[in-house]
Amino acid sequence: MPLANRKELNPMSKGQNKKETNPWVTQHTKLVYSNPWIQVQEHQVLNPAGNPGIYGVVSFKNVAVGIVPIDSQGFTYLVGQYRYPLNTYSWEIIEGGCPIGEPLLLGAQRELAEETGLSASHFHYLLDLHTSNSVTDEHATVFIATGLEQGTALPEETEQLTLQHCHIDQAIEWAKNGTITDAISLAALLKIDSLKKNAGWPPNPNFLSELPRPQIWEERYPL
Repeated sequence: MPLANRKELNPMSKGQNKKETNPWVTQHTKLVYSNPWIQVQEHQVLNPAGNPGIYGVVSFKNVAVGIVPIDSQGFTYLVGQYRYPLNTYSWEIIEGGCPIGEPLLLGAQRELAEETGLSASHFHYLLDLHTSNSVTDEHATVFIATGLEQGTALPEETEQLTLQHCHIDQAIEWAKNGTITDAISLAALLKIDSLKKNAGWPPNPNFLSELPRPQIWEERYPL
């Protein structure tokens, strides 16, 4: 299942100026909570004004991966599940966690198979994002999967999932009208909406293969 070749994009921050350097000074850090999925650290800091304070940071023990499977007719799958922290039902693209240090492509293949039973002959890089960067360093990478073949889904015991098979245009409309609120799903679907204007639909694999990825994320989170 090859990952299509893609261009690397140097981040804008490569030519950092004074405003882009870190104005925070960390004086002391302590771990205040940890479980198999997350940890919370409290940092004693000097803020940008030079005054003492604290900063709490939630770190995830997996890298988030998202997958938008798209068949030759432009159809995709959305996943519905109840999200405990929000106390509400949520429609999303396929998502999951990839252990830090594992190639993200392996995590994406695994999550696609677990949640939908699908395998894909090609995975195309779509985007990187940070979900709530004032309180967490969580990183997410999203792929488009093409060349689909149906198998049997094997969701985890914590997942009670509903699959919605719909055209990508319907998924994009749900992103635009507020039906979908998940940040990773919104970013992915709205970027696909933008790409459709340039690439046409169904997507041209060669066009998808040329989507650039900032070099900083290529180095920190290899595909």
